Amino acid sequence: MSETHPESLTPREEEAEQTLPEQTAEAAREAGAPVAEAGAEDEGRLPVAPAGTGEDADAPVGPTCDEAQAGDAEGEDAAPAKTREERIKELEEEGDIAADYLEELLDIADLDGDIDIDVDGDRASVEIRGATQLAKLNEPRGELLDALQELTRLAVQSSTGSRSRLMLDIGGYRAQHKGSLEQLAEDAVNSVKQDGEPVALRPMNPFERKVVHDVAKQAGLRSESEGDGKDRHVVIHPAS
Repeated sequence: MSETHPESLTPREEEAEQTLPEQTAEAAREAGAPVAEAGAEDEGRLPVAPAGTGEDADAPVGPTCDEAQAGDAEGEDAAPAKTREERIKELEEEGDIAADYLEELLDIADLDGDIDIDVDGDRASVEIRGATQLAKLNEPRGELLDALQELTRLAVQSSTGSRSRLMLDIGGYRAQHKGSLEQLAEDAVNSVKQDGEPVALRPMNPFERKVVHDVAKQAGLRSESEGDGKDRHVVIHPAS
C-alpha cells in the first residue's frame, strides 16, 4: 500500500539569493495553497494555517470529529457507514493529492526529496525522504514540519472538500523523537503518581502533545492541553 514518487531537481539561478524558508513560502503560494501573507514581525518565517485547522484534536476531553460523525450517523436520514475498503481508498486518494502537491512545492523551491505514501490506521501518511536541506531546517523542534503538514492538509481539503487528518513526516523526524517524548511523559506520570500533584510539561507542538496524552491515558491519568500558541503545553493530573 506504499509507493514512492522519485523527484530529481535542478537549482534555479534566479532564486539563488532567496532563503529556503522564503522559497518554500513562495512555492506554497504558486502551488495554490491558501497561505496568509506574513506581517513585518513574521518576515522570513513560513506562514502557518489559521488556528483551528491544526492537529489539536489531541485533547482527550469532548467528542472527536469521528465520534461526532458517528453520532450524526445514528439519525434516520444519515448516510450509511463506509466500509473499510472505501475508507482506505479515500485515504490513498488523500496521499496521492498530497504527494502531487509536495512534489510541486519541492520543484518550485529547488529542493530534493522522494515522496512515500502509506495508510496508517485512519490517516493518510506521507513522508519526504532524502530531503537533507528540509531535514536541517526542521531541527530541532519540527516547526517547519508542522507548517508543511498544515499546508498539505489544506491542499487536500481544497481538492476533496473534506477535512484531512493526514500525517506528514520529513526524514523520519517523528519516529526519531517519539521515543524520547514517551520517556519524558512516563517520567511525568511517575511523578504525578508518587506526589499526587499535577505536572506541567514544556510547550510542545500538536504531535508532541498527542504523544504525551496517549502515555497519560495508558497510565490511567488525566491530561489537558493548556496555554495558547507556542506556549501551549500538557498538564498531567492525578486520576479522578
